[in-house]
Amino acid sequence: MSFKTKEFALKAVRLLNEKKATDITILEIGTVSLIADYFLICSGSSVIHTKALCDHLLENLRGDEYSLLRVEGYQEGRWILLDFGVLVIHIFVPEERTFYNLERLWGNAGVIDAGYLFTSS
Repeated sequence: MSFKTKEFALKAVRLLNEKKATDITILEIGTVSLIADYFLICSGSSVIHTKALCDHLLENLRGDEYSLLRVEGYQEGRWILLDFGVLVIHIFVPEERTFYNLERLWGNAGVIDAGYLFTSS
């Protein structure tokens, strides 16, 4: 897992925070799986909010080093997945996030604390 990949994930966290995503978590799944290096998981308050979060990411991550491979679930907006290969972003409405509980499913993965990005000095 490269430093650039982690910085890309942290940029996505900053963008999600700008649009008031909640419960933002980064799982370092590259230590337990070959699927990706990181899962970024967050919640939006509604379907409209999850779509706005997705749109904001797509607008602002375009042209970065990592290309978007696919987007799933946008139409329904209850669980939107953005796959950048090294980083997979999951945007949930709260009920879906609770139901699927990816943090428990990938419990062996390390958790990266991104909270320091939003503390004032």
